[in-house]
Amino acid sequence: MRGAPLVLCLMLSPGAASAAQELPVFTRADTLRGSNTPQRAWWDVTFYDLHANVAPSDSAVTGFNAITYDVLAPVQDMQIDLQTPLDMDSVLQDGEHLTFSRDGNAFFVALRAPQRAGERRTLTVFYHGTYRAGEGTSGPTPFIWAVDSLGAAWVATSDEAIGASSWWPLKDYPADEPDSQRIALTVPDPMIAVSNGRLRGTTSNGDSTTTYEWFVGKPINSYDVAVNAAANYVHWSDAYQGEGGTLTLDFWPLSYHRDTAKVQFRQVQPMLACFEHWFGPYPWYEDGYKLIETSYLGMEHQSGIAYGNRYLQGYRGKDLSGTGIGMQWDFIIVHESAHEWWGNNISAKDHTEMWLHESFAMYAEGLYTECQQGKEAGERYLVGLRARIKNDVPIVGHYGVNHTPRSQDRYYKGSNMLLTIRQVVDNDSTWRSLLRGLNQTFRHQTVSGRQVEDYISRQAGVDLSRIFAQYLTTTWVPVLEYKIAGKTLTYRWSNVVPEFDMPVRVTLTDKQPYTRIRPTVAWQTAKLHLKHPEGFRVDERFYVTAKNVGDAASR
Repeated sequence: MRGAPLVLCLMLSPGAASAAQELPVFTRADTLRGSNTPQRAWWDVTFYDLHANVAPSDSAVTGFNAITYDVLAPVQDMQIDLQTPLDMDSVLQDGEHLTFSRDGNAFFVALRAPQRAGERRTLTVFYHGTYRAGEGTSGPTPFIWAVDSLGAAWVATSDEAIGASSWWPLKDYPADEPDSQRIALTVPDPMIAVSNGRLRGTTSNGDSTTTYEWFVGKPINSYDVAVNAAANYVHWSDAYQGEGGTLTLDFWPLSYHRDTAKVQFRQVQPMLACFEHWFGPYPWYEDGYKLIETSYLGMEHQSGIAYGNRYLQGYRGKDLSGTGIGMQWDFIIVHESAHEWWGNNISAKDHTEMWLHESFAMYAEGLYTECQQGKEAGERYLVGLRARIKNDVPIVGHYGVNHTPRSQDRYYKGSNMLLTIRQVVDNDSTWRSLLRGLNQTFRHQTVSGRQVEDYISRQAGVDLSRIFAQYLTTTWVPVLEYKIAGKTLTYRWSNVVPEFDMPVRVTLTDKQPYTRIRPTVAWQTAKLHLKHPEGFRVDERFYVTAKNVGDAASR
């Protein structure tokens, strides 16, 4: 139910023309996956009851998903998504087998019973599949089939890029999420299966397998639903006293990493305190907080974060900012936990607006640094990330076709956009109130980028629309062109969207570090009180460039 369905939309983002080098060709499959098709729009999912049997010995998965939904309109055709190499075995409603047809990774089910608006119905899909090279799995697959250092099977899923329908059947559309979900995972003994939410119980099946039943009591992104299974998991619990009361903390490392994990995971409590200060209460007190060791780097699986940073500081033992500041904390713990607010609590309706997840989560790294090392260190960390910005394609791409631009600029550039906007707001109390307000106003919702942008502008009391357009929909970095003649500074913005008028801080006097000016695309002047003209500079916390154009200003 989470989030209202989107209308079918195949338009380009406003600044897509600025990236002529990226002109992808979208197929019918892209539209079926990324748009609110007529076979999706008429029903609103409320509950998934997923049962999956995971077999590491032959890389197979079998199971069923009972889909409970509210009928919005009386339509008889339903789209269910399930990707190759998986296949549907049968579909049942009211005890009757239904007919269905396949169109690539989408199945269309012909419903028999009348679907009356306002009713709540349930439909169950049975499925199976085996992941083998050369059998429809030439691309990435959701399962990481690994073994640990003791040679025991170690399995996990990660499917943000390819979608949850790569391992279970559902409405694989980000604008519609269930209100809650059961995840019952059956694995061979002695493996332990860990997933999202709370463990409700375990059942020994008498055939050398055990079923672990997990339950998520709040809305959840489909790509957050996860399998983590290992024979050598160990577990301990802790508690965090936060804004929402007592939050349970559960840790699931491999047994031979227990002592190391006990030390590394001490970072969780101060991190939660920092993020609650800036963003408001942890969004999932009912479902708890978990760190689960995985064989891959990490993922923000809601209330059950995948951790694979090998108990190193930084990102795999390196600082992405190049400043050394990021070596004071574990990147995966901090970044993926930030997604509990940005991505899991507030979720993008369309994958092309993943900046709502990644820009804020990477900006949160700067805020955590600020909590630990001071504001200046947090700002230097974010500024240091600029070396990784490519400006190859716009951060926002194409709507309604499951398109996430391949560039990583939604991380590095997006976080620096937010650093820049904080300077424009120029009031830390307002900034904090704004970030907390976002998480309260859009709590447990799917949203559009426009909703978030408009909220920030309203709460800041500043029209930020052209700033968002500049950094999200173009590849242009604003250029402050200037000329110094005696005691006169002449300046303007170039390389910007129409009517761009972002204020910026520059050095106009030796008596104070910076003075705020508001350039436009038209030339303006200001008085300089600098002993040496070369002392003129732009505050580096603004993601812009400065260019001395000499006598070009008089042309």
